[in-house]
Amino acid sequence: MIVRSHVSTTIAKNEAHSLVDKMPKNATWDDLIHEIYVRQTIEKGLADSKAGRTKDVRDVRRKYGLPE
Repeated sequence: MIVRSHVSTTIAKNEAHSLVDKMPKNATWDDLIHEIYVRQTIEKGLADSKAGRTKDVRDVRRKYGLPE
């Protein structure tokens, strides 16, 4: 179960409003969902990087037999 504070919920709502406001007038629900997904993915990646939960690209390439 995820517990969020009032402050983080307010920040998330403000950021969501800002995201919607920046979108073009003809944006669709799919456009909005895509933007949210991209933002969430980037934020998760940054958090993983900051916490040291990353792998060296050379190790990943070797694992899958890709050229370095």
